[in-house]
Amino acid sequence: MATIQASASSFPRDRTSAALKTRESHISVPRLPCAGNLIHELYRRNGLQTINSAEMKPLIRTNMKNEEANGNWKAVEELYAIMEAVADRSEMHKNIGVQRDNWNRLLLNSVNGMTVTAATMAGLASLTSGGAPLLALKLSSTLLYTAATGILMVMNKIQPSQLAEEQRNAARLFKNLHQQLKTVIEVGRPSLNDVKAAMEKVLALDKAYPLPLLGTMLEKFPETVEPAVWWPREQQRSQQEETVGGGMERNNGWSEKLEEEMREVVGVLKRKDAAEYVRLSKLVLKVNKILAICGPFLTGVAAVGSVLDESWAVALCVVGGALATVVNTVEHGGQVGMVFEMYRSTAGLFQLMEETIESTLEEKDVGERENGELFEMKVALQLGRSLPGLQNLAATHSPSSPKEFASKLF
Repeated sequence: MATIQASASSFPRDRTSAALKTRESHISVPRLPCAGNLIHELYRRNGLQTINSAEMKPLIRTNMKNEEANGNWKAVEELYAIMEAVADRSEMHKNIGVQRDNWNRLLLNSVNGMTVTAATMAGLASLTSGGAPLLALKLSSTLLYTAATGILMVMNKIQPSQLAEEQRNAARLFKNLHQQLKTVIEVGRPSLNDVKAAMEKVLALDKAYPLPLLGTMLEKFPETVEPAVWWPREQQRSQQEETVGGGMERNNGWSEKLEEEMREVVGVLKRKDAAEYVRLSKLVLKVNKILAICGPFLTGVAAVGSVLDESWAVALCVVGGALATVVNTVEHGGQVGMVFEMYRSTAGLFQLMEETIESTLEEKDVGERENGELFEMKVALQLGRSLPGLQNLAATHSPSSPKEFASKLF
């Protein structure tokens, strides 16, 4: 009985172990993925997006740019402050220009009215027999001529038409500077160097076109005529070693042909355009000097003639008043001072173009220059030419050609 129980108890244990061995032989263990694929699979099943290193590089660059932009916040704030001051100056010069143009018209009408009235009174005095009416006419004529002489001396000293032209130029240039600063903020990457350059431009404009009449007013009859300068004179750049190789066809839009073209344009501007407008400025200045002397002289002579009782004195008084009216109308009505300032400013514009082109060509590293094709287009637009016309000017112009000017606008 004990033997039967032992055999019975051992049978199911052996059978179970055999069955387990048979089952284990049929079990296949799946191959586990690597750690990287497993992580991607988990992200995919949970609806998450994975980012690889290649996709991270643009994000890193963007963050660096954002940090750089945040680092320039001070420069941006300062540029905005300068823009506000520039806009205020532009409006100020515009208003003062209108005011001084009104001065020119009102003073001219007043002086001409006084001169004509004085000449009429002098003529009527010669027809009066005597007494109080004669004295009153002579005294009134003398007073009017004297007052007209004094006002003319002041007008010829300050030249209201030239003052108005100065303020118009200043308003235009400040408006242009405002647009430049706006472009730098919106398109470029402002830096403290941009702030410094903007400040220098504002101060140069303030010096070129002062607002006060006393003390800082520009000399209206200078001994030497020079082009107007309203930009900061750049210091000579240090000659850097040329790091660019032989071929320059695709270096920031610059090529040897374009550089030679720009040098020819500078030569034409110096020989023809700038020299011509300096010559015209000198001519207009001489005419203005003659008119400025003749006007007060004629009214002064007429004032002296109105005191005398001689017949020739009466003729001198009347004729002198008539001639003075004509001279004043030509000088201030024709705005000769404004013409002088316009020619001087145009010569200054050509000089600015010369210095801009020369300073650009002096930069040896073409990567630091403005794009060559864009620079060529700007020069062509400033001269009123097409690109083929600008290239043709540089190709065909010679120092001996007497008629060809670089600018088609002026």
